[in-house]
Amino acid sequence: MWHNYINATTIDEALAVLAKEGERARLIAGGTDLLLELERGVRTGIHTVIDISRIPRLDQITLDEDRVIHLGALVTHNHCVASKLIRERAAPLARAAWEVGAPQIRNRGTVAGNLITASPANDTITPLMALGASVTLASTRGTRTIPLQDFYTGVRKTVMQPDEMLIEISFPAMKETQRGTFIKLALRRAQAISVVNVAVILNLEADTVQSASITLGAVAPTIIHAAEAETFLAGKRLTDEVIEESARLTMQAARPIDDIRGSAAYRREMVRVCTRRGLRSLRDGETQAQVPEDAVLLWGNESSKIKSQRSEFPASPIETTVNGKKYTVNSGHDKTLLRFLREDLGLTGTKEGCAEGECGACTVFLDGKAVMACLVPAPRAHGAEIVTVEGLADLTPALSTTDRLHPVQEAFIQDGAVQCGYCTPGFIMSAAKLLEEKPNPKREEIEQAITGNLCRCTGYYKIVQAIEHAAQRKVTDGQV
Repeated sequence: MWHNYINATTIDEALAVLAKEGERARLIAGGTDLLLELERGVRTGIHTVIDISRIPRLDQITLDEDRVIHLGALVTHNHCVASKLIRERAAPLARAAWEVGAPQIRNRGTVAGNLITASPANDTITPLMALGASVTLASTRGTRTIPLQDFYTGVRKTVMQPDEMLIEISFPAMKETQRGTFIKLALRRAQAISVVNVAVILNLEADTVQSASITLGAVAPTIIHAAEAETFLAGKRLTDEVIEESARLTMQAARPIDDIRGSAAYRREMVRVCTRRGLRSLRDGETQAQVPEDAVLLWGNESSKIKSQRSEFPASPIETTVNGKKYTVNSGHDKTLLRFLREDLGLTGTKEGCAEGECGACTVFLDGKAVMACLVPAPRAHGAEIVTVEGLADLTPALSTTDRLHPVQEAFIQDGAVQCGYCTPGFIMSAAKLLEEKPNPKREEIEQAITGNLCRCTGYYKIVQAIEHAAQRKVTDGQV
């Protein structure tokens, strides 16, 4: 997929390579979009990939003295979900981040990457546009800050130059008088692309709208404002009649197309419905519970510190630790972590189901977090700690009641949660990380934890039951 792969440790290192290589180089952080584009041949002529995921402090979310929120280039969707600051002062962004993919995707995919991919159906662009966000781009020539509304020139097109890196996203924190929400309509509850999404932010004083920001996704070549509806709302109370008219005006702003996920007529009508739903929820104060305060992240209870070490492949071997064993491998630098584990290390427990982040059969732990190995470049393993299903029981040997099995593995056997078994390693990995994070999870938390794992046999009932029983067994045995 590429010839050279560089793990950069500073922004300057990354910018220097970009300046030298130009169109032949691409930056990668989460890689959930870029890897698929490279695999499918959508991106061609890429000679060098520059991994910026080891650059320190780019994963921070901060609030400055001017009450402006700053997101570093490595802030993931789950960072936003977990951030109290984002949930309280940028609620539509928190909700949009929560709607992205599944936990394994949210652990890798960055908000910056979502913006750069520039699909009008991408979830986080819509709330950031409503929040009045700007992006800061850097190159060896200097930096420039651009309002997000000026960043896009068309479908999957931005003003970024080949030698530029997006280093920060910034936007004003919502005021105490502001309320906001994000509503996504998709064809399924998780792992789905938006048919329509809507972000609404209102500045309310004494139940009267002082100003409004309404943005729409998946209904035009770029994210758009419903300007007429925003103007109409100013100075009005949110009566049922005002809400209905605002929703109608918002629908008129949409310019959708027909595609496989929905017709243009359906999208227009759903814009009206979603806007009405959002305005009603803001009026009635029903938005506080949109994102769980203690959401399922699949981070576990410990996070490994990522080692910041510059390296270049294939000039150097990949040195990694998998299931507690150290490996030094002189091959595999130009493939995914999934293929590297299976083909170069011989660890075939991690399965390839879809190879595009849809099924979760390849779930592994990377530096303590659950990820999909098909969406991780193999050189990211360098200096990392990885756990696959083969090493899961070794993490907790004292918990086994049979010969070297994790409690989740035991429960899957006893409850008959395995049929063909192909998806089972991924489910077990997700469940084990959930129980590490939440030893006594609620049923809805179990369901959320496995939204990134697909099973084509069992219908999930036995799987959920097995996870419940594994949690109960741990509590009964005094292991939590």
